[in-house]
Amino acid sequence: MNIEFSDLSRKYALYQKEFEEAAFRVLRSGWYILGKELEKFEEKFAEYMDAADCIGVNSGTDALILAFRALGVGPGDEVIVPAGTYIASVIGITENGATPVFVDIDDYLLMDADKIEETITDRTKAILAVHLYGQPCRMDKIMDIARRYHLYVVEDCAQSHDALYDGKKTGTFGDIGCFSFYPTKPLGALGDAGALITNNNDIAEKLRMMRNYGSKVKYHNEIKGINSRMDEMQAALLSVGLDHLAEENKMRIEIAKRYLAGIRNEAVKLPCIREGSTHVFHLFPILTANRERLQAYLLEHGVKTQVHYPIPPYVADCYSEWGYQWEDFPQAAYAARHEVSLPVYAGMPDEEVEYVIETVNKYL
Repeated sequence: MNIEFSDLSRKYALYQKEFEEAAFRVLRSGWYILGKELEKFEEKFAEYMDAADCIGVNSGTDALILAFRALGVGPGDEVIVPAGTYIASVIGITENGATPVFVDIDDYLLMDADKIEETITDRTKAILAVHLYGQPCRMDKIMDIARRYHLYVVEDCAQSHDALYDGKKTGTFGDIGCFSFYPTKPLGALGDAGALITNNNDIAEKLRMMRNYGSKVKYHNEIKGINSRMDEMQAALLSVGLDHLAEENKMRIEIAKRYLAGIRNEAVKLPCIREGSTHVFHLFPILTANRERLQAYLLEHGVKTQVHYPIPPYVADCYSEWGYQWEDFPQAAYAARHEVSLPVYAGMPDEEVEYVIETVNKYL
């Protein structure tokens, strides 16, 4: 049996008619930037996420960059961020000239909230909570710290669409929630796209201007901005995907439950789920002592896997001037060297799920 890590064609096939109708509707409209499709998606996504405003942009990375810029985070400021994350989380900080301050991760592969307070200085301006793999951070603890120290909170929800912490959706705790709609995400576009949500009308207005050259009226550039606009095609396709987000999340969660119940191999550490969290399993990360050996074994038996994220941003070549060493954050370093992600996606057939379980269990 040959099992892909992800097969987006299967997701497309689930809702083919709806996707094609949306695409042709846009093509026939003759209007492709900042039109009715984007307005419709922004309204739908804001309502779905229980937020006042949604601002569509062209990527999740731009969402992070604009979020910190809208909050006035810049040179001389520090932002607390997990040591184990995708580099886009850090780019959102450094592109504004601010300095990331790293916190090691916990057993859930998320920022260890108990270690945040010790990193706060008089230059700290914000905390970036990254809900990695589809599981929420400890938002009660993070928000308590932010309130006591008067800090902004930005949430990186690139992988946690519709995930809940104590019954509340990720992205709605802090000042701004940032989303990526990269095709493999829980809510994926058919290209690059992203969005921000907020309950602060002033921030929302500023973000709408910043994504469009700093302008509300053409040629009247009131503030410094960039060109980061979600196009009409992606907005229309995302509206279709949003109608099925809960359904697709349920599919992935069911696959994850089967993995958690069925995989019984001491060579593999399964993901932990924090009490009070609804994990949507954008990914299913496992830890193993010899990652290369496990991956080779699985590939030999037809199961494709991926690694997330093998080089933590604090030791990335592009940030070598910081002078960090791998073992400065031992938990993040361990995860980076031992993590493997198993296939989990909407439309994955039951027989393939069972085959993955059987194959992992036979690994010695």
